Amino acid sequence: MAAKILIVEDEAAIQELITYNLQQAGYESVCAENAEKALALINAALPDLILLDWMLPGVSGIELAKMLRRNERTRLIPIIMLTARTQEADKVAGLEIGADDYITKPFSPRELIARINAVLRRLIPEASDEVVEMDGLRLDPVNHRVTAGNKEIELGPTEYRLLHFMMTHTERVYSRSQLLDRVWGDHVFVEERTVDVHIRRLRKALELAGKDEWIQTVRGAGYRFSAIALSPKDSDVEI
Repeated sequence: MAAKILIVEDEAAIQELITYNLQQAGYESVCAENAEKALALINAALPDLILLDWMLPGVSGIELAKMLRRNERTRLIPIIMLTARTQEADKVAGLEIGADDYITKPFSPRELIARINAVLRRLIPEASDEVVEMDGLRLDPVNHRVTAGNKEIELGPTEYRLLHFMMTHTERVYSRSQLLDRVWGDHVFVEERTVDVHIRRLRKALELAGKDEWIQTVRGAGYRFSAIALSPKDSDVEI
């Protein structure tokens, strides 16, 4: 799935320029010309990254960034500040309120895309198109294929997204609710046990390649993706 980027910019020409270049790079985008509209779009569905103009009408980009960082639901969304301010103090101010990167206007579209790619690779690796490989298991986001050795593993769209997320976040335990937010989206309301159904389907698909045990149930906590075997006391216990 292409990463969705929210452009918060009040100049129509810059909106159009960024939108065009994001589409050329394979990203989806939505636009807002002020903080109020941006918040409405964010409340409807979280974007993967926000390009945020410093100088917005009404509530400034800096104030909007502070609001997002104070909110539990939005505090981890990557933010790249766009601004005509070139002073070091301004850059420091942007980074101190929680921006992940800072680009001054005028900017090169190629540089902008490179910065976006770098932030997504660092903070949301499952949103990038880079091939993910782990001990013979290979997931190619561009071709939407999963293979183990010479065998192709057939997966449904949800199992594919679940595997992509887990392969890019190995060794960490995620609860059902965290997986729902990160894989299904926080605006999708389904039962937490839905995760168990898709975990079972994914394990069954990976069983053909002998990789099913990599999806581990950690007692009382959630699920983890790891090639390192669990200890008997933690493995495959209901959570």
